[in-house]
Amino acid sequence: MHLKPILNTSLPLQFRQIRLDLAREPGHPEGDSDVGYIVIAPLAPDGRIDHESWKEHREACRVTRLRPDVNDDVGHLVHRPGGAWAFHYDDATNLSDEAGYHFADERFVPGEYVSINEGGTMHTYRVRSVSRL
Repeated sequence: MHLKPILNTSLPLQFRQIRLDLAREPGHPEGDSDVGYIVIAPLAPDGRIDHESWKEHREACRVTRLRPDVNDDVGHLVHRPGGAWAFHYDDATNLSDEAGYHFADERFVPGEYVSINEGGTMHTYRVRSVSRL
């Protein structure tokens, strides 16, 4: 996927870089910081995704899927009909969209947990960091 560079100065101040790391689960009793996501999205003061700002700056709302020993996959944060948020990747990848579980209700603040449906399997991620662009 060829994406235009993001010009940070053109984005509203509420845009953040959100780092998600795989939380503890079977096969990963300590979690795994090599398995995760980096999400660029606007957050409201309460830490929830700001839907109105997302609508105005969709192209800048991106996700990078991090996995060990493979190239990172890059896509976009999308809002589906019905209100669900998902990660949509380039058609050239073999990845289908990955849906965030109740992302509209989740607070993206360090230490919180969010769930992502990856290929029909739900995984929990811990918000490791939230930083300004």
